[in-house]
Amino acid sequence: MEIKHFETLMQTLKSVSDNLVQNLPIKKLSTFVEEVQQPNPVWKPLQIGSHIAKTPIVQGGMGVGVSLHSLASAVANAGGIGVIAANGIGLIEKDYYKDGLEAGLRAFRKEIRKARELSDGIIGVNIMVALKDFHQMLNVAIEEKVDIVFMGAGLPIKNIPVKELRSNDISVVPIVSSSRAANLIFKMWGKIYKDVPDAVVFEGPNAGGHLGFEVDQLDKKEYQNETIVPEIVETLKPYESEYKKNIPLIAGGGIYSGSDIKRMLDLGASGVQMATRFVATDECDADIKFKEAYVNCKKEDIGLIKSPVGMPGRAIRNKFIVDCENGKRPSFKCAWQCLATCKAQDANYCISIALNNARKGNLESGYVFCGTNAWRIKEIVSVKNLVNELNRGYLLALNKSIDTKLDDMIAQVKELWNRLQIEERASKVLEMKYETVLREISGKSKKNARKDLEVALTRVRDIQLQLVETVTGTWKLVNCTIN
Repeated sequence: MEIKHFETLMQTLKSVSDNLVQNLPIKKLSTFVEEVQQPNPVWKPLQIGSHIAKTPIVQGGMGVGVSLHSLASAVANAGGIGVIAANGIGLIEKDYYKDGLEAGLRAFRKEIRKARELSDGIIGVNIMVALKDFHQMLNVAIEEKVDIVFMGAGLPIKNIPVKELRSNDISVVPIVSSSRAANLIFKMWGKIYKDVPDAVVFEGPNAGGHLGFEVDQLDKKEYQNETIVPEIVETLKPYESEYKKNIPLIAGGGIYSGSDIKRMLDLGASGVQMATRFVATDECDADIKFKEAYVNCKKEDIGLIKSPVGMPGRAIRNKFIVDCENGKRPSFKCAWQCLATCKAQDANYCISIALNNARKGNLESGYVFCGTNAWRIKEIVSVKNLVNELNRGYLLALNKSIDTKLDDMIAQVKELWNRLQIEERASKVLEMKYETVLREISGKSKKNARKDLEVALTRVRDIQLQLVETVTGTWKLVNCTIN
């Protein structure tokens, strides 16, 4: 919608609203119209358990040191949910090769505390269920009283310390790739713990890093967000009813713009998960060369790899990947087998070491995971500016979707206002006629005149009520589009 046209519509709506307040004999109408004109937030907050994020964006957890305290705290300060990834976090410690388990637990605790020092916002952690130290990492998260634990790369069903999580007000959010997985987790939680998780993240096939899909599923319609997001929303409804709680769905995988966010919310999601966009930010914990790989890559550079952990992954394909696929084997030492399913020997490289090399800027000895839309990124910005951009994009998409409806409603308001003025003039004429016949002797004339006046006044009141209802609805529509 053009700005001048929008301003003209707003002037009309404001003028009619003011006239309503001044002329309609409806008690407290002035306060009501004033309240309805107050704008709502551009998007609704995202509530997970007791934690409310005014920006419905979860920053995806990126392992091996890409999303640590700097990025997580910046996202939390911008009103979203910042996430520290536990996977491979021990590699940032100097003694990782002496004791990988201890180094990981220590680094995880330090990063959580650093994030807390920098932000009063919502800080979450991402812990892969497939990690050999999953439960030890989870214990650290509980001890440090993080706000939310996201659990992916496996089904978080067995031996989850639900009582400890609840007593520390820590929300639990599984990451799934299907409605079937979501239903299984909730069903088993109900049987085992008499409880259910607080939200669900669906990570679609356009995500970066390891994917919860087979290669031949990635492009099929039935596995896309547009299909599965509504399915999971329906899957969660019976559990919301049974446990009397709101269970939001967060949609992820390929979410790039504000219009993408609107599209996911329109499908029934309550928020989105974004990772790729947050890599190209000043606050991302990776080296500048890692971030520049996003800025410099082309669409055709992004492709799939067969990860040593046995899953397909999406990355910026480079010489390192090609060499490994061709049988070249860089020397590496495994500090400890962090994933039981890892087949580093067969793949010719350790994925944690490769990702850590890239995270430190050594792209010749590693590679960069990314989502399908990484090639669209053209610059590195601050987290605050990125969130503002997404906000504006959402607003623009929302505006476009209501242009025609807003035009129609304003036209209806104008029509009702014109009809009201005509009926009011007619009722005044009848009122004068009634006052005249009051002085006449004929009872029949008085009765007819009063009946005509009552009919006219009823028509006026009906139009007044329609006008108030339409003006109120129009203001609500407008307030969905302005901040």
